[in-house]
Amino acid sequence: METKSNFWQRIGIQDWFLTDENKSSDQKALQLTPETIYSFIVDKFKESIRELSFADRIVFYHEFIITFNAEDYHEFIDNKQGILGLIVQETVKKFYAILREHRQAGKNVEPSGSKWVFRLVSHPDYARGDKGFIGKLLPDNNQKSENLRVTFIPRQTGIAQTFDINNDILKGFTYYSEGYMEIPYDAQLEYVDGNTAPSKDQAVLGRLEAIIPDKQFSGKKIEFLIKTEDTIVSGNDDEREDSNIFKIASEWANSPHLHIRYNKTDGNFYLASFGELTTLNEVLVQRSEINSPQWVSLPLNSRMLLNGIIGINLFKS
Repeated sequence: METKSNFWQRIGIQDWFLTDENKSSDQKALQLTPETIYSFIVDKFKESIRELSFADRIVFYHEFIITFNAEDYHEFIDNKQGILGLIVQETVKKFYAILREHRQAGKNVEPSGSKWVFRLVSHPDYARGDKGFIGKLLPDNNQKSENLRVTFIPRQTGIAQTFDINNDILKGFTYYSEGYMEIPYDAQLEYVDGNTAPSKDQAVLGRLEAIIPDKQFSGKKIEFLIKTEDTIVSGNDDEREDSNIFKIASEWANSPHLHIRYNKTDGNFYLASFGELTTLNEVLVQRSEINSPQWVSLPLNSRMLLNGIIGINLFKS
């Protein structure tokens, strides 16, 4: 009678898991903690950027499958209802912080999917203390032939091993409803607490496109979606990270430089300038004091020029 191969034999790494006779078989494995899972996912995200990115395009995983022994999984989840949601919140915040750094460095940060997906799963061939990671480029990708990148850390060595497997291997994993979470990808790289879909208050009111002459932005347009009634256009000296601040990574933009306001009553935009020099559709805009803005009408399809160098266009959403 033919013996059925286990998961590790099928992917050709059975020899990694030979028992060390010098170690007690009942040696207690390190307990899983939220910090362990958070750090593990963030490390794999950084690794995916290093492995998948090319030219000036930043590429990264959107789906993260974290695998444990079944007993470890249930021990972690017991009395920790809702902990996955908290881990995911902090993880996505960290993802966006990392991606913002790349964008500010002039890299092209564009998603390959429309959402983030997180799964905590178990596998019967995982022993206590084992931990694995499976990264997917596109959530809900139906290409069955696509290979997946897998990282496994055996309890005996603690050394991560990475290899490719076929999608069919995933049939042996156990998925849990309480171990699943997904949230939309935000193009502005900001995590909004409690939202699984854009709310009415987050409707896009307009779109700014900036053309920056600095060498690292040559031939590129930088886009910013206006989602609030007040938007600040500022320079790279501005240390604020608020979601309504369009920070331009150039020394040619003052900090702050523009204040753009949307008036719900008449549905129009207005502009106040705090920078050294601003023109709107080739007309000089009077410079205002920050605490006393002088508003001028800002029609759609307008072109603004900051200090004679940086071009910004306002378009309808």
